[in-house]
Amino acid sequence: MTLNGWIQILIFCGIVILLIKPLGAYMTRVFGGERTLLSPLFSPVERGLYRLSGTSEKEEQHWTSYVFSLLLFNLAGFAILYALQRFQGFLPFNPAGMTAVGPELSFNTASSFVANTNWQNYGGESTMSYLVQMAGLTVQNFASAATGMAIAVALIRGFARASGKSIGNFWVDMTRATLYILLPICILLTIAYVYLGVPQTLGAYLTATTIEGAQQTIALGPVASQLAIKMLGTNGGGFFNANSAHPFENPDAISNLIQMVSIFAIGAAFTNVFGRMVGNQRQGWAIFATMGVLFLAGVAVTYWAEAAGNPLVHAMGLEGGNMEGKEVRFGIVLSSLFAVVTTAASCGAVNAMHGSFTALGGLIPLLNMELGEVIIGGVGAGLYGILMFVILTVFVAGLMVGRTPEYLGKKIEAKEVKMAVLAILILPATMLGFTAVAVLLPTGVASIGNPGPHGFSEVLYAYTSAAANNGSAFGGLTGNTPWYNITLGIAMLMGRFLVIIPALAIAGSLVMKKTVPASAGTFPTHGPLFVGLLCGVILIVGGLTFFPALALGPIVEHLAMISGQTF
Repeated sequence: MTLNGWIQILIFCGIVILLIKPLGAYMTRVFGGERTLLSPLFSPVERGLYRLSGTSEKEEQHWTSYVFSLLLFNLAGFAILYALQRFQGFLPFNPAGMTAVGPELSFNTASSFVANTNWQNYGGESTMSYLVQMAGLTVQNFASAATGMAIAVALIRGFARASGKSIGNFWVDMTRATLYILLPICILLTIAYVYLGVPQTLGAYLTATTIEGAQQTIALGPVASQLAIKMLGTNGGGFFNANSAHPFENPDAISNLIQMVSIFAIGAAFTNVFGRMVGNQRQGWAIFATMGVLFLAGVAVTYWAEAAGNPLVHAMGLEGGNMEGKEVRFGIVLSSLFAVVTTAASCGAVNAMHGSFTALGGLIPLLNMELGEVIIGGVGAGLYGILMFVILTVFVAGLMVGRTPEYLGKKIEAKEVKMAVLAILILPATMLGFTAVAVLLPTGVASIGNPGPHGFSEVLYAYTSAAANNGSAFGGLTGNTPWYNITLGIAMLMGRFLVIIPALAIAGSLVMKKTVPASAGTFPTHGPLFVGLLCGVILIVGGLTFFPALALGPIVEHLAMISGQTF
């Protein structure tokens, strides 16, 4: 590790922190229906969309109606994306003549993009036409991100409102998230990426003659526009198979920095939105501090592990850190930072191959996802994910002091705790359950590309990434098989929607409760003590749940490495 490396990490952290308050204030105004600088431009469009859909910004929904609307919208998105892939060969904007995508892969991809996962069992430039990339994948990048933001806002209203019955209107929340937040920022990002050299064209692929005289096909397409939303919406699906390691998606260190900041911007700002809407910004800063502590710890371990490298390689007289699977233009520090950022934030974009990291360097991205990606997390998903742990934490604190647990003046009772525990446990049940079955079945084992503990880690990482709606992977696993396409698709849907429903049930329960004034016995939830307790609960739950699986994978791989054993 070097001073220069840590300066780069701190610059990134500083930019993110500086964006929190202004972006959080703007988002609060948007979701509160207040006038913004973009209102003259988008208000007529917004009202027109409401008229077409038969709703109104004044019409609010009970939590069950909110869930029904959300599920119906996402079901429609799934069906449209599936159909676009299956009929791709007959549709326009297909200059490379792509044929129809197979049914299992179409199911996997539709599940992936609807669930904000963007797991890719295909090479984008060799499988998907321009039309499918734009009208299918890019549209779902916006829709799935807006869905996550809407859920977060609905849950915040559960804490902020008292003695009510409604938690907002899904159609309104989703529309505002798209029109006023995602779309304008993505337009600016697209322009910036084009300026930095990212392609944005509907022209055909180019054929170039190499120095050796061979013919090489260079894939192009509307890359910059998809890149903007894939990062800002923490989607992660690459236009090219190499994702953000591809020079057309990530040309240099400046584009790399913009992409990392984009991944964290909205998720970090949501903590400020939370504080503003509940009337106490210190509560939002406490949640952000928890995220920050866990994030910096992960960066430190990953950077250290990759900078230290492999002692077996050092014994051969080759000094230096682990550069395997990394782009020279990013190096060890920016590759390590990107890996932690993308797995902490439910993005899944990669600028290096995580499967080529050292055992401990690869453990941190895996652990980030296993904790539920609550360290910033996906847009909206990170906030409602960590609020499940907040409910569990105040419940534990209430047991310790012998009081009914409270948070922001709302009593946390049996229903909220049960729903929070259900939302937390669905992820490990999905991740570990599918992994256990896959490593026992011949069809699952046949896709493993490496022997020993790393092969186990490949399978564990795949189902962890799917259920956590991340989308990154250890590259040695062959995922484009009927078994993995179907089971990973199911895992993505479970990890998305079986967490959303309990979260909105909690919102519906809390919004009906009265706010109890703070008293001398109220446990403070905005100071260092609460931050430490919340970090402890997150790590203990994750440690107790996943340590046995991690011991079979990256931990034993690390111990084998330092003892000189190879596979």
